[in-house]
Amino acid sequence: MTQGQIEEVIHTDALIVGAGPVGLFAVFELGLLDIRAHLVDILPKIGGQCSELYPEKPIYDIPGFPLITGQGLVDNLMKQIEPFHPQFHLGEMVVELETLGTPDAPLFRVRTDAGKVFEAKAVLIAAGGGSFQPKKPPIAGIDTYEGASVFYAVRKMEAMRGKRIMIVGGGDSALDWTLNLKPLAERITLVHRRDAFRAAPHSVNAMREWVADKQMDLLIGQVTELKGENGILSAAVVKGEDGSLHEVACDALMPFFGLTMKLGPIADWGLGLHENLVPADTAKFETNVPGIFAIGDINTYPGKLKLILSGFHEAALAAQKVHRYVYPDKKLSFQYTTSSTSLQKKLGVS
Repeated sequence: MTQGQIEEVIHTDALIVGAGPVGLFAVFELGLLDIRAHLVDILPKIGGQCSELYPEKPIYDIPGFPLITGQGLVDNLMKQIEPFHPQFHLGEMVVELETLGTPDAPLFRVRTDAGKVFEAKAVLIAAGGGSFQPKKPPIAGIDTYEGASVFYAVRKMEAMRGKRIMIVGGGDSALDWTLNLKPLAERITLVHRRDAFRAAPHSVNAMREWVADKQMDLLIGQVTELKGENGILSAAVVKGEDGSLHEVACDALMPFFGLTMKLGPIADWGLGLHENLVPADTAKFETNVPGIFAIGDINTYPGKLKLILSGFHEAALAAQKVHRYVYPDKKLSFQYTTSSTSLQKKLGVS
């Protein structure tokens, strides 16, 4: 903004930081109460980790869905919130929060790194563990292959068809994708630094059966070097436990070493962080700052379970308190969507 230029402010009832499943469901709960919402997310797409890292990975503990993929859940949530016309601001990070109101009548001015300014009566932090990035293996020159033949997430399984794939890691992500990609790949090689795995026992057993039947390869060691040209892999060098080197032909490398979570500027909002998480009460999931709420994996409280369905519950209760800030003179009467004609009209149900 140039000197003398008037700062343009986007006014909304609630600002949601994070557009993952919990942030999306918060739009629904707020919308039922006639509360408008804008969402800001550092990722370039809607859906958080479900869309960015696990779009085709099955989820089994969403009520009413025996099995649904991460992207399938996001798609359904987007359909569910269509009647409330949420506004998304993607590829942006919240960098500053200013408190303008009072504890009884909160008002916040929030800025993003894209230069946008929001004013809202409530802020709901639904940012998972904060902004996240994959932990990268210490391999020289790996960045030249990233996005072309080195991948930290599987966004389209079909793109892996017919490839010689090397998967590195010993946790659930590494084993899950080993099993899921095996039917598509020309050959799968799993590399782990030791012959013990942190993944679910049934996944490990299935992998070992395939190795015994010579349907895939298991190497104990670490990837030390990549070979190829113009970002396209041709082989990876694996150093075994005994120091021996093995050159393995591969077209794609997938390291699954976990994620590094960073709260970013949220850490400076005075929310009394506990082990990089935001404490919240269990009545309305409000933080120590009136008007700022924390829902989903970002929050902590006694008995907290890091489940999507827990975040849905937290969003529902938070919305009730947000209503008090947005409509201080309006009494809120709880209504079931199955019996309220006014709610059904909002959802387009006749």
